[in-house]
Amino acid sequence: MSSLRIGPDDRARCAWVGDDAEYRRYHDEEWGRPLHGDRALFEKMALEGFQAGLSWITVLRKRPHFREVFAGFDPARVAGFGADDVERLMADAGIIRNRAKIQATISNAALVRDMAEGELDALMWSFAPPASDRPRTLDDIPAVTDASSALSRALRSRGFRFVGPTTMYALMQSAGMVDDHVEGCWRAH
Repeated sequence: MSSLRIGPDDRARCAWVGDDAEYRRYHDEEWGRPLHGDRALFEKMALEGFQAGLSWITVLRKRPHFREVFAGFDPARVAGFGADDVERLMADAGIIRNRAKIQATISNAALVRDMAEGELDALMWSFAPPASDRPRTLDDIPAVTDASSALSRALRSRGFRFVGPTTMYALMQSAGMVDDHVEGCWRAH
């Protein structure tokens, strides 16, 4: 049972949720549910890139401000950000201030802007693996898979940055391309 945690509502959840109310909401309402749309997937890509090396809860708590300062993650608007915007973002304590990640988000936005509508969604979802056995424990959940490595290569070949295999597997989990809710979790289906 160490892979599960019983919440204050007596529901069993994946143990990574811990006791944080926002993490519970994210787990229950977002994580592992299919997400579509170029803008929504661009946002996931950007936020997962900002998360690299940090805890997801850090990004989750900052997500409303990220959305505000990154123009709702509208690829066309973010692609138009210039040097002044980079400096504005670097001075903003409400986000993760990493110049390389900020610049990657802007250049990735330009790549998404230049794609046909729905192309990013179709590309990402083309790497979603077929459903497999539900993980029994958290130890059964990989950090990288062949599918996340292939998605990473495909994105990098198009010029995307901060889209490594581990980051892409986290995106695949959060966007519902894979369902890694452990056996016994109330969200497992």
